[in-house]
Amino acid sequence: MTLKNWSLALCAVAILGFAEVGSAETGSAQVRLKDGEPALPVGYRNGPKFLTEIQRPDIKQVRELFINAVGAATKAGQPFPNGTVLVMELYKVKLDGETPVIGPDGKLMKGDLAKIFVMEKGEGWGQEVPENLRTGHWVFAAYGPDGKALSEDFSKCRGCHAPLTMKDFVPRYDEYFEKRVAR
Repeated sequence: MTLKNWSLALCAVAILGFAEVGSAETGSAQVRLKDGEPALPVGYRNGPKFLTEIQRPDIKQVRELFINAVGAATKAGQPFPNGTVLVMELYKVKLDGETPVIGPDGKLMKGDLAKIFVMEKGEGWGQEVPENLRTGHWVFAAYGPDGKALSEDFSKCRGCHAPLTMKDFVPRYDEYFEKRVAR
């Protein structure tokens, strides 16, 4: 084999190797995650936002949601592709005694970060849970403000997401696409 042929062969191996690394990042890897296993994505705050300043006065929370580039490329009316990662930060609201503090904009003022939830989609994921709690191919994980994994009962997450079959099991699906178009 000539030096030129060896160079071409090495280039092909390198390209195919990088393609495999890329496919793992988009969710087509053969690993099947279960609840509690999705990683907290490094640098997720630098990526696209899903929705911001979601007000939950009923539970004294403000939520910030982020989506990775794979999910952000989704068109309205379509399910999110495998490889989509959603991150939800839950903030306590600032309190004056027991009363939530309202800012000049009329919104709850965000206090300390309480928890971070990750929702990730992959082929065949989430099928080990009872059928009534399945959320397509989405699985969930929880982290503390310090980024350390938390042990959670993900049936609570699934209970809210499971009825949303027409929205790919994602709350505020329509709101996201409406606000994305308006930006």
